[in-house]
Amino acid sequence: MSEQNQIIIFDTTLRDGEQSPGCSMNLEEKLKMARLLDEMGVDVIEAGFPIASRGDFEAVEAISREIKNATVAGLCRAVKRDIEASADAIKSAPHKRIHTFISTSPLHMKYKLQMTPEAVLEAISESVSFARNFTDDVEWSAEDGSRTEDDFLCRCVEAAIAAGATTINIPDTVGYAMPEDYAAKFIMLRKRVPNIDKAILSVHCHNDLGLAVANSLAGVDAGARQIECTINGIGERAGNAALEEVIMAMRTRPDAMPYTNNIKTEMITKVSRTLSSITGFVVQPNKAIVGANAFAHESGIHQDGVLKHAQTYEIMTPESVGLTRSNLVMGKHSGRHAFKSKLEEMGYTLGENAFEDAFNRFKDLADKKK
Repeated sequence: MSEQNQIIIFDTTLRDGEQSPGCSMNLEEKLKMARLLDEMGVDVIEAGFPIASRGDFEAVEAISREIKNATVAGLCRAVKRDIEASADAIKSAPHKRIHTFISTSPLHMKYKLQMTPEAVLEAISESVSFARNFTDDVEWSAEDGSRTEDDFLCRCVEAAIAAGATTINIPDTVGYAMPEDYAAKFIMLRKRVPNIDKAILSVHCHNDLGLAVANSLAGVDAGARQIECTINGIGERAGNAALEEVIMAMRTRPDAMPYTNNIKTEMITKVSRTLSSITGFVVQPNKAIVGANAFAHESGIHQDGVLKHAQTYEIMTPESVGLTRSNLVMGKHSGRHAFKSKLEEMGYTLGENAFEDAFNRFKDLADKKK
């Protein structure tokens, strides 16, 4: 794979993920997660929003002192005191990034910012230029980018790059985009912004319509080379694009997604379960990749297929995400082959008549309870 196909994985579990209602983490918990993310091969860890609180500032500062491989990013609004707080919090990091943002959609500019488009453009240039005083690695985000008018978005992106932004993020902040719409934004920017080749394009998708992963991959196909995501897909409202899903989509379908990344996928289950234990957020059983049922089979037809050849019903191996094996769940849909396999696993070998009797009694029981 060429360097052009390398995808930067930007994990925002500790910032956007922590903004999930009821999902706050203390300093030690954030440090524990940051160490795991670094070990797993995440390229950029967005450690927090330093201006938000003293606790957030201290967590970003501590993570910056400890993390040696990943770039540590601090989020800030297009305001000097925000930028200074981020710069101060990340100053100890061997690799550091300031991530600044401002809204660009008509709706946000009118009602949230109460600023004119020209004032927003000026704020973009000033904030990015100011951030460059502290680091050469500056990311700029167009909040509500997916609902921003194309002409104005082009002007904003061009201004941010001219001011020194090295990464340009076009977030689907409210999870409104369809994959075709979102891809079209990146194709349009690559055609119309004259200095676009001087920055890496990034996707940041929310899951309000259940399309965060699909939109993220569509953006990559359209030229983005950074994916912003979270472990277990946690985040505001319905959450963010799930890191484990975008990573395993690329690993499982290299024919459709011919891109590489630095993630050690065998750590996915461990990191997922650690986050779940820290936050108390239980992963839904049918969640892709890391749900309890992701490698579990109860249907007799499926169980029979998996016992004969795992790939009949599994497109990934359990080992690829850090599990030891698939799980055959015994229930009313289970067949003879799976029941016999489960008996043998438990150390029982039955003759034909005894097996039939046991199987029939098992089915009667399974009809009454889970």
